[in-house]
Amino acid sequence: MNHSFSVGLVLLAAFVGANLPFINNRWIAVIPRSAPKSLWMRAGELVVCYFLVGGLGLALEQSAGQIYPQGWEFYATTGALFLTLAFPGFVFRYLMKHKR
Repeated sequence: MNHSFSVGLVLLAAFVGANLPFINNRWIAVIPRSAPKSLWMRAGELVVCYFLVGGLGLALEQSAGQIYPQGWEFYATTGALFLTLAFPGFVFRYLMKHKR
């Protein structure tokens, strides 16, 4: 697997993982819920998805070679990117009108 494919895979996983809490009512798209999730539950699920995507990125970096140590700047930037990628799902869930 080449480097550009790994980067594309992580970006695609980040986009899907960031929007996953907003497009369904299941916990991590696996465990069904009878009641709709609150915004705080979706935010918690967003944090869990951030770490899952980060783990995927870490595994891909390990398979490509040695893992480079990161500082707080890296995590602040990737967290902001993850929240930016979650914006379409947030708009779909909370700002668009849905027929009931």
